[in-house]
Amino acid sequence: MDSSVPSSAGLSSSSAIVCCAVLATMKVNGRLLPKGDVVETAVASERYIGTNGGGMDQTTSIMSQSQSAVFIEFDPELKITPVKFPSTDPQITFVIANTLVVSDKAVTAPVCYNLRVVETRIGALILAKHLGIADHRACKDADPLTFKVVMDEYFATQDTAGSDDVQVWIDHLDAMLHASTEAFGAHPDGYTREQMAAVLDMTPDALSAAVHEDRFPVRAQQFKLLQRAQHAFSEALRVVKFRQICESGDTRIDYYTALGDLMNCSQDSCRDLFECSCPEIDELCALARRSGSFGSRLTGAGWGGCTVHLVLKDRVGRFIAALKREFYEKHVPNMNDEALSDAIFVTTPGNGAAFYMFD
Repeated sequence: MDSSVPSSAGLSSSSAIVCCAVLATMKVNGRLLPKGDVVETAVASERYIGTNGGGMDQTTSIMSQSQSAVFIEFDPELKITPVKFPSTDPQITFVIANTLVVSDKAVTAPVCYNLRVVETRIGALILAKHLGIADHRACKDADPLTFKVVMDEYFATQDTAGSDDVQVWIDHLDAMLHASTEAFGAHPDGYTREQMAAVLDMTPDALSAAVHEDRFPVRAQQFKLLQRAQHAFSEALRVVKFRQICESGDTRIDYYTALGDLMNCSQDSCRDLFECSCPEIDELCALARRSGSFGSRLTGAGWGGCTVHLVLKDRVGRFIAALKREFYEKHVPNMNDEALSDAIFVTTPGNGAAFYMFD
């Protein structure tokens, strides 16, 4: 097995390896599974080794389409919607820049990645109770219960026939942001385990079992449910608005600024609410914006790794030169040209995984 994807850099290297292994196993055994089943197998495999991930990386690795972003939905079933980028002159281009800070999810999971998953899952349990739907079958049967399931169940009886799907998403997410502030606002500095368990009329041990800490242990004194909920719903809202802008076809829109602003707000939220950024990411994003990026944010789980930047195609050369000069020469002054090319490069959306057969 070989790869050009940097490891522990937020570019889905672990998911790429798992997806490759699933496809190879499928091929040598003469099986041909639907893409959705391949994704589910890859997700289950990665969770088996202790990373309590979602499924976006695996879905993108398998189901991406050339020249499109992918809008992914997991509930009630896996669904992807290709989203074409707007036609602009100069063309929108994305540049990947690696901070070179290694983010090893398997090592830091108990205090970083897995902790955020547990915080959002407990948040979903408490939000469902706050909204009076905790006893609904959809919430009781969900394992794990997620913010998306809570939102869908809360609006399950709403008649949206004839409504624009994207606008429905926006309206629902706006309402959930307000509800999360009501539900968690009394604890702006976070909850202890005992406080969370008391809200749910459970023991701390029962709560731990409910969110599967036996499989994905975490370490924390305070659980910041307000901030995690605000990030989850506002981030989803930014994704939906990004899609709305791309699909609008409105030539009056300044696409560079509109899309870039959403990316910048995303980075602010990752830093301040989800707390998954790091000083090097913050520095690189700030430098990138000063050097011509319309939007800059971390990519992947965070806590290091890569950043992604929206840049005009005719400014890419100057942009990359500025980052090499002001970031890489400062932090890693002896990098050779090959290493620099691996650290910062232009990328375009491509197709998902495929088999290449050689005679």
